[in-house]
This record gives sequence, structure tokens and C-alpha cells, in this order.
Amino acid sequence: MAKRKRLTPARPDYLDENTPAPETKSMFPMGVARHSPPIAQVAGSTATQAALEEVTDALRTARADGRLVEALPLEVVDPGHLVRDRMVADDNEMSALMASLRSRGQQTPIEVVALEDGRFGLISGWRRLTALKALHAETGEDRFASVLALLRHPESASDAYLAMVEENEIRVGLSYYERARIAARAAEQGVYPDEAAALRGLFASASRAKRSKIGSFMVLYHALDAHLRFASAIPERLGLAVVKALKEDQNATRRITRALNEHPAETAEQEAAILTQALTRSAKKESNSPVLESVPGGFETIGGVRLDVKKGGAQLTLSGPDLSEAFLDSLRDWLHSRR
Repeated sequence: MAKRKRLTPARPDYLDENTPAPETKSMFPMGVARHSPPIAQVAGSTATQAALEEVTDALRTARADGRLVEALPLEVVDPGHLVRDRMVADDNEMSALMASLRSRGQQTPIEVVALEDGRFGLISGWRRLTALKALHAETGEDRFASVLALLRHPESASDAYLAMVEENEIRVGLSYYERARIAARAAEQGVYPDEAAALRGLFASASRAKRSKIGSFMVLYHALDAHLRFASAIPERLGLAVVKALKEDQNATRRITRALNEHPAETAEQEAAILTQALTRSAKKESNSPVLESVPGGFETIGGVRLDVKKGGAQLTLSGPDLSEAFLDSLRDWLHSRR
């Protein structure tokens, strides 16, 4: 029986895993890259463009709705765009805010409105903006050179003022003087037709009693704002007492301003003490003021001046040939010296 002839593969290394796979007819010629069909290329490009447009539209809508946080250079934000309700920043609170920004960065964006020439007006966030400026001036670090902001689109100036007041009331409550001042200033700026409308618009959520107290502090603002150095620190009870004196005594304004100007306060406590002393002196003088007794015949003549006394001394009339301008000036000086 003849032996079978053993057949061997033409390439013994064909099944070796280190041997490159053989070429087939479906392989591309050497140097020719494989490309997707034209229809696939068109579809992919269209999908990419659509996705890009969708992202762009989403960003545009978010910015218009005030939901897009932007990083703005500090120098393009105008902190004086609105009359600020916050008059001063407490040193301890500002130090704590700066420490937080230094360690954790800005966590809450400020609110701005777009102005001309690429600038932005500050609506709320004055303390954060001020703290970032202080940190940048102190350290020169780039991370403090910009501020995170939300772009708002208030329909009117009153909406912008309301946003500022509400933000500050929620974060750190305003003093009664600061509330009264911003309402009065908003009316002065023409944002509201009058102070009553400013009170109702800016503090609509406040109780009637609270709005009444704010309105009372407006009297204090109009009478003493130019002479007070620590107005925002005036306690509620003291402020209302001063307002009562201003309303009941027509000379109270002059008497209190003189006391404030003669001894300028260095601290809020000193200013409160000056106001308290002015009120105490006023009350003491009123209680010790003697009532003029009516003279026989209802009048008295001294030199060339006749004094007519009526209603138990509550009314005094001066007349006579000696009532010169010099006499009246001396009388005014004497009356001032008694206050």
C-alpha cells in the first residue's frame, strides 16, 4: 500500500500571530486613504453645525435671561451707576468677606446692567466688588482682577433700585437711616414721583409700621444729613427721638447742628452721645423756662420799646421808635445765646 504524501502549507508561518495578515482584493491600494462616503460627510457636518448653533442659542438665551455668569474686569464695572443704599461697610464684615474671597473665591455673582462702550453699571454686590478691588490692590493676583457677574435687564430705574435694596435687605439688613436715605435719594433722582411713592415701591414687603419709621427717618435725613458722620449707625430709638424734637421745636435743627459741628465725632458712639446730650439740654430748658407774667396794664415800656404781653406771657409784641436794625440784631444774638 502506497504511503500518502503529506501536504505542507505554502507558508508555514501563515497562522503565526506575529505575521502580518495577507492582503485581499478588498484592501485599498498602498498610499490610498479610506474615506467616508460623501453623504456621511455632509450629515456629520450638518449635525456639528446644528449642535454649535444650539449651544450658541442656549448661551445667548441664558445671558438675556440673566442666568449666565460672566467674568468682567473690575475696571469696566461702575459702582456709582446707582445711588448706593449702603453708606459704609463694617470693617469686621469686610475683613471676613475678604478672607472668604481669598480662600474660596467668589461664590455669589454680583448683578450688573449693560452700559455704553462695553461698561457695566452695578446693581447689587457693592461689598463683593469693593472687597475684590481691595484684594487685587493688595496682592496684584490675576484671580482678583475680575468679578463674576449676572447681566440683568431691568425694565426701569425703579426696578434696578428695588433689586439693589432687596439684595441688601436679605444679606445684611440696612439701617433705618440708610433705608430713608435711599428712598429720599431715589425720589430726588426722579426714579419715583415723590418720597411716598419711593417708600411704597422700595419697601413694599415691609409692614406699615416699618415704612412709617423709615418715613420718620427721612425727616432726620433732610435736616441733618450734611452734618452727620455716622448716620447709618444711629439707633432706632435715638433717631425717632431726634425726629420728634425736630418736628416739635423749630430751633432744634440749628441747636443740634451746632452741637455736631462744634465737637465733630470720631466714632459712632460719640455722635450718638452728642445727639443725646442735645436732646437732654433741650428738654431741660423747656422744663425750666419761666412763663412770663403779665404786667399791669398788659404792657411795659422800657426806653423807647414797648412790650405787650398777652396770654400769660405766651405772646410778646415789641413796638416803639427804638426798634432799629441794630436793636433787632442784638435781640437775635441774645436769643441764640439762650439756646
